[in-house]
Amino acid sequence: MKTLKLLLIFAVSGTLFTSCYTEEIIVDTYNPQPAPSISLNQLLSSYELWYVDINETIGYGETPFLQIAFTVSFRNGTLWANNNLVGIGSQGNGYGIPVGDYDAYNMILDVYHDIDGYQTFDVYQINNNTIELYNPNNDTSYFLNGYQRSNFDYDFVFYDNIHYFLQEYQAWEKTYTSPTGTVNDFDYENYLQFLAGGNDSEFRSSQDVNISNPNNIYWDYTGVYGVGNIPGNMYLKRLTLNYDYYGNEIFELSVLNDGLIELYHPASQTIYEFRGRGYIQFMRNSEGKQTKELKKRKFKAERKDNPRDSKRI
Repeated sequence: MKTLKLLLIFAVSGTLFTSCYTEEIIVDTYNPQPAPSISLNQLLSSYELWYVDINETIGYGETPFLQIAFTVSFRNGTLWANNNLVGIGSQGNGYGIPVGDYDAYNMILDVYHDIDGYQTFDVYQINNNTIELYNPNNDTSYFLNGYQRSNFDYDFVFYDNIHYFLQEYQAWEKTYTSPTGTVNDFDYENYLQFLAGGNDSEFRSSQDVNISNPNNIYWDYTGVYGVGNIPGNMYLKRLTLNYDYYGNEIFELSVLNDGLIELYHPASQTIYEFRGRGYIQFMRNSEGKQTKELKKRKFKAERKDNPRDSKRI
């Protein structure tokens, strides 16, 4: 009888342990989810805006039109992009400008860009609102996050990228100096220019007066500049102009509107206003060369090797 009870206990225990077993699945974060049940066209149009998360780019190549875009949108075969911060949120009803055409099929996206020409991508759905665009021609992946216009934070994108906003005019002309504040060397600087391309941190200044064409400004000085955050205030930035042996000029930078900035100079307690002259709409020229008309978004971290290298055929 004891032997029979022991056999029954072992049998019941085995059943209980078997029924409570849970399989643990380890997900490779570099492998996207299976292809969605909807078509690629439906997936691309499910969000009005796709934010190009430039800091997550994997690989060492570049796809020019994605490199300069803050957002892209896929609208009935037409590709739209917000390449500029001036007018972001209002230009093209928030979509930006049309920059080309596209065709989407079988998780493949073919883009016919107006300036950069033909580009093809393998598309992978990472999660509900993230896709990967892998360009096999340069072995580089861009990651796009989906938003609707109604819940996209245009202001955050604008103020998080003020560095590039300053580059969107050929020059900034001083239009106001406050009557209060002590006299200082910067009082004589009447034009500023923030250069795009190259090392992306050069500025120029000029003491010229009343120049109607920004191309005719004589630039007296070239140096480097930086834009930093001021804790607790997203809308206020710290602008540092390095005048080399003259020392640094430090300002609190406020944006009054898309074409007017205010610079407060704490050292002299002087307020200046500069108005943008010569708006630049960022694209590439037909030869694909970098010019001052090309904005090139930089990475906050070094690019990573593409883990798909060993998995692609």
